[in-house]
Amino acid sequence: MRAVGAVRARRRRRLVADRGSAVVEFVFLAVLLMVPIAYLVMVMARLQAGAYAVSAAAREAGRAYVTAPVAQQAPARAAAAAGLAFEDQGFTHDTRLSLRCDGDPCLRPEGRVAVTTGVSVPLPLVPSFLSGVVPTSVPVTATHTETVERFGGRR
Repeated sequence: MRAVGAVRARRRRRLVADRGSAVVEFVFLAVLLMVPIAYLVMVMARLQAGAYAVSAAAREAGRAYVTAPVAQQAPARAAAAAGLAFEDQGFTHDTRLSLRCDGDPCLRPEGRVAVTTGVSVPLPLVPSFLSGVVPTSVPVTATHTETVERFGGRR
């Protein structure tokens, strides 16, 4: 009987010693796992915004370029359209726009205009002083080709 009492006493002491440690372990592991997952979600969301921004900017710049009433207005219209698409996704710095025509003049019937846009997407929560050690931004680019209408009608 005495041995059974000693075993019960040991079990009771072990239960008292373990009381509350499961919560601490759970919180520690949750923080250890959730912080990187939350950061990954933030990075992926920002990269997705960058991808959408360059895609929309290239498409809209191409449309604005080929629908210009005169060739002199076309580059300014394309830059304004791309700027709006970039600003819509929160990108105002490090944006690029490149226009390339397949012939001369650029706005001839069935002429093709290739628009390439790009943006450097900054990684969230990475300080700029680390730029020499780790990348602090990811470049994202898109290309869109738009065709000038055959009979010169406006869209």
